[in-house]
Amino acid sequence: MDIATTPTTPDGNPEIADAAPTPHEPPVIRREDYTPFPWLVPTTGLDFRLGLAATTVTATLTLERNPAADPSSELRLNGDSLTALSVNVDGAPSADWRMEGPDLVLTLPGERHTVTIVTQINPSANTQLMGLYASNGMLCTQCESEGFRRITFFPDRPDVLSTYAVRMEGDKAAFPILLCNGNRTAAGENADGTHWAEWHDPWPKPSYLFALVAGDLVANSKPFTTRSGREVECDVWVRKEDLARTDHALESLHRSMEWDEQVFGREYDLDLYNIVAVSDFNMGAMENKGLNVFNTKYVLADPDTATDADFDAVEGVIAHEYFHNWSGNRVTCRDWFQLSLKEGFTVLRDQLFSQDMRGEAVKRIEDVRILRAAQFPEDAGPLAHPIRPDSYREISNFYTATVYNKGAEVIRMMRSMVGEARFRAGCDLYFDRHDGEAATCEDFVKAIEDGAGIDLGKFRRWYSQAGTPRVSVSQVVEGSTLKLTLKQTVPVTPGQPDKLPMPIPLKLAVHSRSGALGAEQLVVLEDEEQTFDLPLAGPDPVVSINRGFTAPVVIERKLDREDLVFLAAHDDDPFARSEALQELAVGHLVGTASGALSGEEQAAGEAAIVNAFRASLADNALEDAMRGELLVLPSETYLFEAMATGERKADPGAIHAAREGLKAAIGTALAGELAALHARASAVTLDDPAGRGARKVKTIALGLIAAADPAKAAELAAAQFDAADNMTDRQGALMVLCGLDHPAREERLAAFYERYKDNALVVDKWFTLQALSLHPEVIAHVRALAGHPDFTMKNPNRVRSLHMAFAGNPKGFHKADGEGYRMVADVILALDPINPQTAARFVPSLGRWRRIEPGRAALMKAELERILAAGNLSRDTFEQVSRSLDG
Repeated sequence: MDIATTPTTPDGNPEIADAAPTPHEPPVIRREDYTPFPWLVPTTGLDFRLGLAATTVTATLTLERNPAADPSSELRLNGDSLTALSVNVDGAPSADWRMEGPDLVLTLPGERHTVTIVTQINPSANTQLMGLYASNGMLCTQCESEGFRRITFFPDRPDVLSTYAVRMEGDKAAFPILLCNGNRTAAGENADGTHWAEWHDPWPKPSYLFALVAGDLVANSKPFTTRSGREVECDVWVRKEDLARTDHALESLHRSMEWDEQVFGREYDLDLYNIVAVSDFNMGAMENKGLNVFNTKYVLADPDTATDADFDAVEGVIAHEYFHNWSGNRVTCRDWFQLSLKEGFTVLRDQLFSQDMRGEAVKRIEDVRILRAAQFPEDAGPLAHPIRPDSYREISNFYTATVYNKGAEVIRMMRSMVGEARFRAGCDLYFDRHDGEAATCEDFVKAIEDGAGIDLGKFRRWYSQAGTPRVSVSQVVEGSTLKLTLKQTVPVTPGQPDKLPMPIPLKLAVHSRSGALGAEQLVVLEDEEQTFDLPLAGPDPVVSINRGFTAPVVIERKLDREDLVFLAAHDDDPFARSEALQELAVGHLVGTASGALSGEEQAAGEAAIVNAFRASLADNALEDAMRGELLVLPSETYLFEAMATGERKADPGAIHAAREGLKAAIGTALAGELAALHARASAVTLDDPAGRGARKVKTIALGLIAAADPAKAAELAAAQFDAADNMTDRQGALMVLCGLDHPAREERLAAFYERYKDNALVVDKWFTLQALSLHPEVIAHVRALAGHPDFTMKNPNRVRSLHMAFAGNPKGFHKADGEGYRMVADVILALDPINPQTAARFVPSLGRWRRIEPGRAALMKAELERILAAGNLSRDTFEQVSRSLDG
């Protein structure tokens, strides 16, 4: 997926180690308490009588005792808000069952049994969007992680694999299309206007991969021929009015299928691959076997309604869910503590795919920017956890940047240490060993270890230790050798006060200020401190380190401003070149925000950054896509993390002022060059990489101009908006206008809404642009938008488009009087009863209070305490809030 019941010992689920919790304190589930489920479920039959207000589900489970588990005559079937209408055992009604909380418990004396249970559910009342729910007249499911128990009683855990046969029946006029996992085996119509379809998935799967869709849909279809010559029917299902915007998704699927065969040797294994776009969805997409259910945001795209970034996101998420067919479905995870086994590995696979599709350098820079904006703060806060967590109260809270993005970086490090060929050998061994199994992170590491021939004993610490390592760098020249000393520290995180050193692979090169560039080599820092002897390329050595971002660490070094300028201009590694500019800007901005720089030092730093930007603008050898990366300043989130080190606290107001001040200085000093870049890029109309790069730098230039000359920027942005023939240019112009107090702002916002008011995804953009703006009245704007007729708290996309966007607005959210904090806390309290999973995702924005200056910290903490005091919180929100206060 692109991001419960109280377990008890008799059924083999993890035992609760804590004392009995209060009603407001959900129990803690611990990884160390795992035991196998005592029963196997070889086959599962499901019969659905479909209706929006009432759906009847008949589940038939064949059961066998699990020889790998401790024997138990008790069968515990998880449920959530379910009532059993009937329970049969071996064909006869059973009276030997009971309800324990939400679970149905049976006593089964024999070795094999067949259990049939009938339940009825109301999909239209399911606002949590977990299990079977209604979305704009259609029925669909979301079962990861614990949604299947909202459909029927079942051992709803990922290590129980079963082969599913499903029959669906419903009104043909309401549900003309009936889809499920696997291959369709039969279909027919009844005299009463209903029709039916039967589906069979031959591959055993856990319940979280079950999927069903019923609705009025049409498909964009194109077959794919596998390398072995099999033809696979590929269908993208949407509402009729959305069909024209599905070509890119379908082509992305084909490219993904071909790439996975070529790079990882993985071929698709069914006759049919279905993708369905759903407008109400908590996550990005779900990899259900043979029937992927997607948020419409990651399926629908055309140049008029989707930006270049949207096109990239569609391609990346389509690939991610397809790659799960092997890294997640054919080999699944034993328990939810192993979530990174499937998600971290699959994120790496989709990143490598996107690099091959769009270019490695820019994609790598983008991925690291996301990691630093989302995962580094997580690793430094009260919600820090290892990529393989040790405990949880609500597993939905662990669909995090740590599990996904840091998990991918950990596996990427293994790949860097052994090389592509040996890494592929390890992956092949992993798939061969564990095909059809529920595996663990340790199984994956062991396969890489054996297949690649490397000792990963110490490397396993990356799976068990939280926190972003910091690597300090010092150097001394002795003759023709540079002695580079690296020292690592892994910071204290909640529950982990003592850390062991972890192997850190670092690609580096020693360049010379004379112009000679050194050869790249890989070193691995395994101990707390090590010194490496490196050959000099010439006099005045400058070290380029963590090239390509080989390790997810923070590099700490004191490099002269002139050396950073040299690396930014001449380093032969594109990531390192971009990183040098970022390092130059971070040092200047943090120093300015913290008051550590004198006026003279500020002026010198500002001049150096302006000159570096000038060089990037003048470098004709650069493609615009890369030029754009070199013109992006560090985000305020990243600056927050850089400032909040040691005893020093971050000051969001000072950070914002320093960054805006630097933007204005750049915009003023380079006014002519930026205007020329905007004009030159505006003349490029090609829909190819050159055109994409031109559109990228056009909006970046416009933003820098706006910081220095708002009136000029408003004029240029209004003209760009009016002339735009694509969403990238139109949205870029409107983004700049949204932050300006200018008549063109309201005029273009109204025109944008009027043009796209019937397109939900573009209306989401309209909300987001206003919520993220630098306008001085942004909080008032967001409050007004919350009352707009098109806003609803019941649609996750719409909630994210307004309120989550505002929570990421560093100026508005961190307003000094705490109004932004209060507004987000109010959203959490209002949303939690409707959709706990989405509500809980707002909490981390408040949870960073310990790392912020005292005034704002007190206000943030008070809002968390207010949420906790409200009572009756969901498990999702309770865990996030309590950890944010206690961590």
